[in-house]
Amino acid sequence: MDKHLVLVGAGHAHMTAMAQISALQTQGIKVTVIGPSSHHYYSGMGPGMLGGTYSAADISFPVQQMVEAQGGIFIKDRLEAIDAGKRSLTLSSGNTIAYDVASFNIGSHVPDAEVLKAGEVFSVKPIENLQAGRQRILALAEKGMVDVGVVGGGPAGLEVAGNSWACGRERGGKGCRVRIYAGKHFMARVPVKVRKRCIQVMAGRNIEIIEGSYVAEINTGEVRLADGRTFQDQVLFTAVGVRPNPAFTRSGLETGPDGGLLVNTYLQSPKYPEIFGGGDCIYFADQPLAKVGVYAVRQNPVLLANLQAQLSGQPLTPFDPGGDYLLIFNCGNGEGVFHKSGVAFRGRLAFWIKDYIDRAFMRRFQP
Repeated sequence: MDKHLVLVGAGHAHMTAMAQISALQTQGIKVTVIGPSSHHYYSGMGPGMLGGTYSAADISFPVQQMVEAQGGIFIKDRLEAIDAGKRSLTLSSGNTIAYDVASFNIGSHVPDAEVLKAGEVFSVKPIENLQAGRQRILALAEKGMVDVGVVGGGPAGLEVAGNSWACGRERGGKGCRVRIYAGKHFMARVPVKVRKRCIQVMAGRNIEIIEGSYVAEINTGEVRLADGRTFQDQVLFTAVGVRPNPAFTRSGLETGPDGGLLVNTYLQSPKYPEIFGGGDCIYFADQPLAKVGVYAVRQNPVLLANLQAQLSGQPLTPFDPGGDYLLIFNCGNGEGVFHKSGVAFRGRLAFWIKDYIDRAFMRRFQP
């Protein structure tokens, strides 16, 4: 092989590239994929796993199998640092990997360390945590009503709250009393008509929404707000907004204000043209993008084209983020909230549309 392409992270933005490993190798390109697990979980279906709609197998891609079946190399490891000058990656195991071109899709994390002081808490990232939280709720619900707290009043908090409520009612469970610690305002960044429908769904299940103050501290079973109010919960989830992987800042690469890898219109580092990225871990200089999966999906073909172009000395293709996108929130129990181009509604049809789209995406990239 003449060139070495390293894909760091087996997430949504790398799916098309991983599906084309066989074709890349016929072009003389060796492909290595580095990921923390042999499976990658689709975040858009994660809350549905918590609520019992999907199994872990339903929402995961067997990425190691996908890579190795095409003759690529899969390394189960995590990124620690990037030496862009030497074109080298250092992994958690201590191993180093040299590259000609590298692309990063290493996602984001929930910074719950800012409020977590002690106790068992399930953050929404990585998605596997939701399966652990589900098992905890199921075990407690066998004995009695479960008090569940969700820290975060955005879409992730909404979906986790609704699916926690659904989880507590499974298998004859006694149910859950769910609170959302929403900070200043619940679902503050969505249109008013969408927020109204989300509140209606939560109210129909007696899910309490605590507004007006942010969470200051979490200890075992207790949440303390900045205004001094305290609440007791048996199971806690954190969904307080995600931040890009800190590896870029740690490595001295150019980043955006959120710490994401700074990329230009070609999804390429302005300073190091052999470095590319997509998904939650980047900061798109032309137009800061929301941390939603639709952009990673839209980046797929452009990222693959530009990785090939960079390796072969061809012109690059600009990425167009596109316009308005469909938003559907999975509220659990087969209900959803739909929003697109000013149209908003709630109910089972909304969830059916989301389920259809998500399952189609999963089928598209299964080996």
